[in-house]
Amino acid sequence: MRDRKRQTWCFSSLITVLIIGALGCQKATKQSGISPEEALKTFELEPGFQIELVASEPLVADPVAMEIDEDGRFYVVEMHGYPLDKSGTGKIKLLTDTNGDGRMDESTVFADDLVLPTGIMRWKKGILVTDAPDVLYLEDTDGDGKADVRETILTGFALSNPQHNVNSPLLGLDNWIYLAHESAVTAQVYKDEFGDRGSDILYPKKPDGIRLPDNASGRSVRFRPDRYELEPVSGNTQFGHSFDAWGNRLLVSNANHAYHEVIATPYLKRNPELLVSNVTQSISDHGNAAEVFPITKNAQYQLLTDVGVITSACGITHYLGGAFPAKYDSVTFVAEPVSNLVHFDRITDKGATFTASRMQAHKEFLASTDAWFRPVNMYIGPDGALYVVDYYRQIVEHPEWMAEDVVKSGALYNGTDQGRIYRITPKGTKTATWNKDLLGKATNAQLIEKLGDRNIWWRRHAQRLLLDRAAPQDVAALEKMAQNPALPLGRLHALWTLEGLGKLRPELITTALKDPVPGVRTNAIKLAELHLKTAPALVPAMLAMQSDRDPKVRFQLLCTLGFVETPDAATARQKLLFADISDPWVQVAALSAPSSQNSDLLNAVLARFKPDEPTYGSLIERLSAMAGASQPPKTINALLQKATAPVSAERETWQPSVIKGIAQGMKRRSESLDSNFQAEQDLLMRAFFDHPSASVRSACLQVLQVTGLPDNAQKMAALQRAVQTAGNPQQSPEQRSEAIGFLTLHNPANQVPLLKKLMAPTEPLSVQVAALQALSSIPDETVSQYVLQKWPVMTPDIREPAIATFFAGSETVKPARIKLLLDAVEKGTIDQNSIGWPRSVGLMAYSDKKLRDRARVLLTKRDQQRDEVIRQYQTALDLKADSEKGMLVFQQNCALCHQIGGSGGVAFGPDLATIRNRRPASIMGDILNPNLSIADGYDLWTIKLKNGETVQGLISTETPTALTLRNQGGQETIIARQDIESLKTMNLSAMTAGLEKQINPQQMADLLAYIRKAQ
Repeated sequence: MRDRKRQTWCFSSLITVLIIGALGCQKATKQSGISPEEALKTFELEPGFQIELVASEPLVADPVAMEIDEDGRFYVVEMHGYPLDKSGTGKIKLLTDTNGDGRMDESTVFADDLVLPTGIMRWKKGILVTDAPDVLYLEDTDGDGKADVRETILTGFALSNPQHNVNSPLLGLDNWIYLAHESAVTAQVYKDEFGDRGSDILYPKKPDGIRLPDNASGRSVRFRPDRYELEPVSGNTQFGHSFDAWGNRLLVSNANHAYHEVIATPYLKRNPELLVSNVTQSISDHGNAAEVFPITKNAQYQLLTDVGVITSACGITHYLGGAFPAKYDSVTFVAEPVSNLVHFDRITDKGATFTASRMQAHKEFLASTDAWFRPVNMYIGPDGALYVVDYYRQIVEHPEWMAEDVVKSGALYNGTDQGRIYRITPKGTKTATWNKDLLGKATNAQLIEKLGDRNIWWRRHAQRLLLDRAAPQDVAALEKMAQNPALPLGRLHALWTLEGLGKLRPELITTALKDPVPGVRTNAIKLAELHLKTAPALVPAMLAMQSDRDPKVRFQLLCTLGFVETPDAATARQKLLFADISDPWVQVAALSAPSSQNSDLLNAVLARFKPDEPTYGSLIERLSAMAGASQPPKTINALLQKATAPVSAERETWQPSVIKGIAQGMKRRSESLDSNFQAEQDLLMRAFFDHPSASVRSACLQVLQVTGLPDNAQKMAALQRAVQTAGNPQQSPEQRSEAIGFLTLHNPANQVPLLKKLMAPTEPLSVQVAALQALSSIPDETVSQYVLQKWPVMTPDIREPAIATFFAGSETVKPARIKLLLDAVEKGTIDQNSIGWPRSVGLMAYSDKKLRDRARVLLTKRDQQRDEVIRQYQTALDLKADSEKGMLVFQQNCALCHQIGGSGGVAFGPDLATIRNRRPASIMGDILNPNLSIADGYDLWTIKLKNGETVQGLISTETPTALTLRNQGGQETIIARQDIESLKTMNLSAMTAGLEKQINPQQMADLLAYIRKAQ
């Protein structure tokens, strides 16, 4: 059911034809897989376990999710419409085992007319179902097994490609319902069907109530429908999410099978000066797009399917069933339908987050030789078994990313009348007998007892039912369970149940803060946070925990104490920070406190500075950035005085960090900098010329680029000194380049002769580049005309920054420069390959229609030649190849944008180790024709800032307050959302074509061999 997280950039129509022929794709004749009984024989399962069939066709088909309620009713979500049918074929089925043999034998349609349903959860007297754009409530009020109540609880979610739609409602420890959700994917082929990007998410019954604008900005969502509460959470996930026993949320996306949502939204929102663009941590120690070990026979991979690596990860499930051997209590399972398997990892603590490690080096938990086995989800039942939901289709990749021939073959819906659900238990486990009343008729006392059960199914449903019943007489029993020394999970759930009932006394929280189990203490801190205003006595109890032995307890304490503005809390936060300063998440937690903006924390970090620990430098830069953004000039001046003083070499190691941080922060100030910071400007000019540290001088220039130069005699003297230094060959290239950069602080139009002279090939490269950039700062076409004149004699190292000058300058200057560039391309003076694809994208999406249309005509001519280029390179597929020579080809041509196995290049494009098991013809097609389609997740975006600047790149990570923009070469820029005026995807890829002009067929063969061999 999943599309692959495409680790390639695009594909060619010619290679499509070639590979489709090789695959022998299905014709229009409808096909079926093997029978359920035969399918059981195809499995290879972890030793010590057994697998049995619980349900199959014709009772169920196309299952994607399930739920077993407190009455033993077995609900299954059927998504028949995937991938393209939105006519309302989705259903919810009720399955029953009438004879008690553990296998379902009766099926009832509980609800139908659903579009593309993706998840289900028991709620009140009915069920919640995610079916974008809605979250629905369905209830059977007359007991006939069919829903007669259908209510839209939430609406506004994007109806995008189904694998990206809202899904998997899950009740958290904290009594909120969490929805798996992410940004809508950009459709290229099926824009009409799946181009919806969502709107405001809201309760239709409360249109004037809470709204989450713009599809919740692509974040996951939590809500409490009985209270009409609705919030975005900090992370996002694709299809599925899971909690560990203590409420830590684990997420998944196609090529990243396990990542952790580390820090919550409230902590980030309280300090807007702190820019954090990623709130999640990838936890796999065997990489994203990790290698997997399928055993499939006659696999029918589609054109863009990554073979041998995780490419369709979904349905993440942290095992909390209590029925498996003890070593599985910390195991997470992830479905990988494209490879016909279920992957599993052991989860261990690592500071504020976790590490996920393979349980088996070269084997999966469950794998099948049947190419139609498509596990998409998992569920922990009341028996502690792991239930595996098998979509059972011939094809699960979405046609957005497959060959047109396959789409037209009629094979997309092969298997739509089939589907299976399997039960996995330790060997010797008896057949399931739970298909009867479970908790529905339980007394409240029995429910409270189940809060301590080993199995999360019982704990979660018991907590939910206790909240539904809300019996005042339960409080005493719940308080007793909250202090039960033998049941830490019972204590945990009892505390949150009392909180949900509004009956949690501060005294119980105080006791829980001293609990012997770290997970209980962590949750006690979260509960205390909810009561800070009404129970201030909780603060001393938390302050007493600052030496707690558990890093996750300390991390949560640091987060929560950010809401406490007292001297004792500030002291405790510093202690917590320095105890775990090497953990980047601890730094984020410490800086999220609003008081971290004052100078006390920065002074404390400077006093303890350790030059051999890089984490101090990054922390100082962040603190200084907050100071630069929010502190008065007097405070900033004092910081700059310290940071520019010519002192010991040790001190120089933190001085640049302070200055660079101030530069970053001052960009965000709203008041005029010219009049308010003249003293600082004079100080920085002196330090720029006289400080012995090049790093300090460079940092000073960064601040001056923000503040500008003072309008006084010192400015003219400084500019003259810069001219003398720039033109003096006796000075170091470093100092000369710095001086040229200083000239750009004032229009250097009167220095054009000098700058052109410095462009001579005999000058150091750094001087030439600095001179070129200085010419570019002149607000006219001087630099463009000079580049066109000198282009034939410019070396490759100069040509790249030379091209960049056509795209520099203000919006009043840039159109004239771009016109000259397009003229040069049309005349053949400059080859369009020199522009590069990212910049070509910018030209083809340019705001000036005349220039945009002209660019599209000029820059897409090559696309019409791609098929011929690929035909010419077919010989490469048959040549004898040398992978060692291919490594050199990679380093010379690919490493600027790609890595292999996390090393050897720049992580701008996808890691090419993820495609090593694909067919050489497919890889070559992607290399030679990168412009036909865009890799999912590698859209280029145009962002216009409120200061008038426009930037482009890939959005690598984002949070509610900031995003990270990554450019070619791997450079990343963090941008505050509040500084953005507009942003839009350009629906264009980010990889350039034209590699055939750099490598011949033999080199292509060597490169393919290297990519396929690389680990």
